[in-house]
Amino acid sequence: MTRMLIIGPPGSGKGTQAARISERLGVVAISTGDIFRDNVRRETPLGVEAKTFMDAGDFVPDSVTNSMVRDRLAAGDVQEGFLLDGYPRTAAQVAELDDILRENDLALDVVLQLTADDEELVKRLLGRAKLDGRSDDNERVIRHRLGLYQDQTAPVVSRYDERGIVTRVDGLGSIDEVTDRVMTALKVAS
Repeated sequence: MTRMLIIGPPGSGKGTQAARISERLGVVAISTGDIFRDNVRRETPLGVEAKTFMDAGDFVPDSVTNSMVRDRLAAGDVQEGFLLDGYPRTAAQVAELDDILRENDLALDVVLQLTADDEELVKRLLGRAKLDGRSDDNERVIRHRLGLYQDQTAPVVSRYDERGIVTRVDGLGSIDEVTDRVMTALKVAS
């Protein structure tokens, strides 16, 4: 059983690697970004609210995100393990996740941090924006999101570093190269 987080700056390949890790380890991948985008596409009340923050490059408020994650971690398909992608992003969300896990007598096994150079990430995200037509990926928003990551999310890694459960992997290179590095690092970490 594996309970893990994948953390990294926007464009570092978290979603791609989460899907591959999920398949290889047989655990469900839970992406807050996918949940937000699905709600935006369906124009649910959450989606309408989330879209205003996403289009500005800001994070969706903790209250909305925490409730969504709490509900998702209560689902039956996470009993054999899970991989959270995009959560927690703030110290307050770390505390909320700790509470959720403690209430269910669970703990995280590993926090996988993908690392990458900011300028390479900007190029990668601008290319993705052209391919996917994503309104939340223009250069101004991308740089804003990278700044938010450094200010808010990077300190989250420090919390998990204190617990000795962070494994860092270079997120640059081909998808297969990164996956190979990730799987090797996870074997070492377990």
